[in-house]
Parts: sequence; C-alpha cells; structure tokens
Amino acid sequence: MVPLSTPPLPLPDHGFQAPAVPDTQRDLLNRLRLVGMGCRVAAHTDLFEACALLSLDGEDAKRTYLGTFVKCLSDAVCKRIIWFSPGSREMSFDEAWIMRCLTSIQQKDTASLDFLLRSRVTPADRRYIGFLMARVSEKFSQV
Repeated sequence: MVPLSTPPLPLPDHGFQAPAVPDTQRDLLNRLRLVGMGCRVAAHTDLFEACALLSLDGEDAKRTYLGTFVKCLSDAVCKRIIWFSPGSREMSFDEAWIMRCLTSIQQKDTASLDFLLRSRVTPADRRYIGFLMARVSEKFSQV
C-alpha cells in the first residue's frame, strides 16, 4: 500500500503584520511584557477603584501605573491581551496598539488616541484606560 501524503494546510492570514519594535520604545514595551507575565497570576483589579487609589510618585508610581494598566486592560477591551516574551523583536497586535496609543499621547494627537480607544475599549472604561495610558506615558517619557 502507498502512504498518502497531504499538502500542508495554509495558515490563516489575519491581515496583520507585526511591526518591529523601535529602539526608543523597547524598554517600556519590555517592562509592560514583564508586568503582563506577573499579572497573569495576580488578583483581579477593578478599573474604577484602581484609578481612584493611584497617587504615588517616583519608581513606585511607575510600577503601580504599569501594573494597574496591564491588569485592567483585558477587561476594558473584553479579551485577553497577547504579550510576547520580553526581548522579542516583534510586537503582537495588542502591543502595537498600546504603543501607538502611548505615542499618540506623547505627540498630543488626541484625534488618533480617541480613534484608537474607541476602536477597542468599552465606552465605560475609555476614560480610565486613557488616564492610565497618560500616566504611563508621563512616567516613561521615552515613548
């Protein structure tokens, strides 16, 4: 009997080509990825309560804003956020979206930021996610 061979199945094309990470954003993206890894096992955080409690300065503020943002983002977009491993040269769609939002904040491009937030974040959470992103952008000025 002759063995059957099957051609390989084509992978689905979702239309997204992950961009390479610009050097100026690599440190922040890697910090977000590390926080994302730690938040997988952390307790659930309510977005409204988390924003109300944030009033720190210095390095504690950086850790707190990053942690709160990463913990709450998946609830705000109603899906699990895909984080690549720290040091990866490419970005997931979620990471690219986050970095574009942070860049829009730094460039004071409110129209782009508004569009990006409306495209993925639930209406009730847009204000809080925008607030957290603004604090992350402020604390990490290299975005």
